[in-house]
Amino acid sequence: MTATPPNDPLTFEFFNEIGIIDQLSGTIFERALPARMTRAQFTVLNHFVRLGHHERSPAQLANAFQVTRPTITSTLARMARDGLVTIRDDPADGRAKLVSLTDKGRSARESALGAVTPLLPLLEAVIDPQELALVLPVLRRVRIALDAARDPVPNHAPDTSNP
Repeated sequence: MTATPPNDPLTFEFFNEIGIIDQLSGTIFERALPARMTRAQFTVLNHFVRLGHHERSPAQLANAFQVTRPTITSTLARMARDGLVTIRDDPADGRAKLVSLTDKGRSARESALGAVTPLLPLLEAVIDPQELALVLPVLRRVRIALDAARDPVPNHAPDTSNP
């Protein structure tokens, strides 16, 4: 058991545990992914499958993952080279691009899931299905709340100048 500083708020401890779990599980997950697939690439593939998107712009994907456009553009370029996604010009805006998942990308996601399936007993050894069923709705509520709060309206200082 790890010592916890006595003055840390409970909410901080909650997010600290999630952060540590993310780091540890992310490393294990990345090691299990098929050769040449990165965690970022899997995340893009999973995003398309999970949300059922047909096409997204790089800007929409950058916003979804809270990364810069150059970062997502680099990831998408590698994925397009590997045939996991297609990138085409947006007919409504000649400067913009649209990204879509290919059949190869969908298959790669399924292969990646298969590669990490042997890791599931690690979690199953720590938490039984009933506990997991209780925890998931709480985690979903936290995710939904954080997602809704990530793009707040800028807090503008009141205009105190005289017109």
